[in-house]
Amino acid sequence: MPRNRKTFEQQSLKLPVVLAAGSLTTMAGGVVAPVIPDVVQQLAIDPVLAGNLVSMHCLTIAVLSPPLGILADKIGPLNVLLPALVFYALFGAAGALMPSFWPLLATRALLGVASGGIAAGSLGLLGSIYEGEARSKAIAYAASILTITGIVFPLLGGWVGSFNWQFAFYLYGLALPLALLALYTFERKVPPHAIKAGSNEGLRGVLGRAEIQKLLLTLSLASVAMYAVVIYAPLYLRETLAIGTTLNGVALASRAVGAALVSAFGAKRLAKKWGKARATALGFGLMAVTLWTIPILSLYRWILLAAVLFGAGFGLVLPNLYDTLANLAPDKLRSSVLAAGTGAGFLGQFLSPILLGPVLAVGGLEWTFYAAGGVAIAAGFLLFVPATST
Repeated sequence: MPRNRKTFEQQSLKLPVVLAAGSLTTMAGGVVAPVIPDVVQQLAIDPVLAGNLVSMHCLTIAVLSPPLGILADKIGPLNVLLPALVFYALFGAAGALMPSFWPLLATRALLGVASGGIAAGSLGLLGSIYEGEARSKAIAYAASILTITGIVFPLLGGWVGSFNWQFAFYLYGLALPLALLALYTFERKVPPHAIKAGSNEGLRGVLGRAEIQKLLLTLSLASVAMYAVVIYAPLYLRETLAIGTTLNGVALASRAVGAALVSAFGAKRLAKKWGKARATALGFGLMAVTLWTIPILSLYRWILLAAVLFGAGFGLVLPNLYDTLANLAPDKLRSSVLAAGTGAGFLGQFLSPILLGPVLAVGGLEWTFYAAGGVAIAAGFLLFVPATST
């Protein structure tokens, strides 16, 4: 193949490969969630413990994304992404062969570690190949893809798992051809600043900045509010409107479609017109209002509209927060800082049912939406709290 043609192909593949790799973090839980009832039945797992199989990877991603981001800055994001893709395929597919709960939980935890490496590597590559406005646009596309795959992967996992629950786990093997494609597309090299960038002291200084800490906390709160819809909206619709699985899926898909469209086409324009803080605050406001209206809506079509508007709000929030974080991070530590943002987001997902569970126990499903809306409002106000170093 002529060198010029190969170089053109490599350049044209860079963004699709990075986006495809990043989407695997949503696949980690998405493809197996529909088959968990079959897993529980086949392996005789206590239903009380079953939910941990879906959420375990969130914890390990949250804990290990930051150190894997440090590693990406030391040795280059591609050198973290490639082995992470291989381990993702191996640990994910291994779940199909586990005989009981604890070995399966261990593979889920290891899958989360690999997902953390994928997040650190893909975000590091995204931050290194784009700058300024181009990076803002790329991050918006990434947020859209993550949202869309949040719809596609559960549908794919449910369809494949309908033949045999183990087949859903084998879908993780898709990471292997993607690793080969990434190896072809990107040059394996250590960035010139890598040795110095590995200084933990320098990273501690950046992460210790009040503005960075405020953004990480805001990302966590956004994930707490977002995951409340994923967890509790299906329960509420089934309890109050007797909505079945299919229509529940449509409601969640409506949320994701709204987020994808705004992330791709609206977030950057509003941020440019109003400023990132105001555009993000508008997103949090939309999330809060729609969360508060869900308990008072009695018609399914109005709940669908609320879901779309909630997704639109989240579509404003996520890309603007990540873009702000990327702009604040020094070039040599961008992988580490963005990985810390990923960790904060997944920590919020993991904590969402822990924080809102007591509200559910005391006040019922309606009050979980009120509380989640309050979290969104608090996150919006946090954007305007002066960031003062201690």
